Amino acid sequence: MKDITKQEWKELTASDDNAVIIDVRTADEVAEGMIPKALHHDIFQPQELMAALEEMDKSKNYYIYCRSGGRSGQACQIMNQMGFETTYNLLGGFSEWDGDVA
Repeated sequence: MKDITKQEWKELTASDDNAVIIDVRTADEVAEGMIPKALHHDIFQPQELMAALEEMDKSKNYYIYCRSGGRSGQACQIMNQMGFETTYNLLGGFSEWDGDVA
């Protein structure tokens, strides 16, 4: 897992053809908006999250965010333990995000 700033996130995702963005916030939080092209898998729904992760390609580059960066850091750690090679945690989370919103 690597913690990255919103500027690093924008630069990396713009040039990464192997990127997968995952939003681990709750449904209520997602209703406020989300980063474009993000998949939503609520970390507070662990069975659903684990089932979704089991289906994902572990060789892709995963960009994970939540509201402030704590839950997404936990998600990155879980994914690394499961064998995912590259995970990035958005420092400050969606609350600090100033890019495009879907």
